[in-house]
Amino acid sequence: MASEVREAGMDGIVTAVAKAPRHQLGKRPQSDILLFAGLGVGGDAHAGATVQHRSRARANPDLPNLRQIHLLHAELIDELVSAGFAVAPGTMGENVTTRGIALLDLPRGARLALGPEAVIELTGLRNPCIQLERYQAGLMEALLGRGADGRLVRKAGVMGVVLRGGTVRPGDQIVIDVPPGVNQRLEPV
Repeated sequence: MASEVREAGMDGIVTAVAKAPRHQLGKRPQSDILLFAGLGVGGDAHAGATVQHRSRARANPDLPNLRQIHLLHAELIDELVSAGFAVAPGTMGENVTTRGIALLDLPRGARLALGPEAVIELTGLRNPCIQLERYQAGLMEALLGRGADGRLVRKAGVMGVVLRGGTVRPGDQIVIDVPPGVNQRLEPV
């Protein structure tokens, strides 16, 4: 990443990776996943250049896929487990579980180098859906909150597109690059 910007305390690590070949809520943890530029996670139901989310594909199958990869912070999993929820990496459908990064505070367009090869660009927030509630009562509500300004806060992770492919493994370092002029708040995609 030519314009790499490392901010103190902003680097993190990959704690888990997961994928699922079918459309389902949970994804199976893996020893590694392979990302493909412009497509997403190899072998995952959400991989593709055009929208793969079932309800969105029914509405307009030609839209670009802004949800090629889903990242969730392990700190949220810790919080949910402490509150009595039976969740673990991959349970909520994420492909990459991170630690040490305030994912929800990053701007749209931020780039994350995942390990030595792969680079993704954040496109937006994951909007919690009813599948989470079907998994465990109260989980969807636990993933929604209110900020100090009263604004709805979605805690279910972030979505992105793959700019440069490569293998991603637990333990890989994550380096954040916020290109100059990038400062749009993440919104649901």
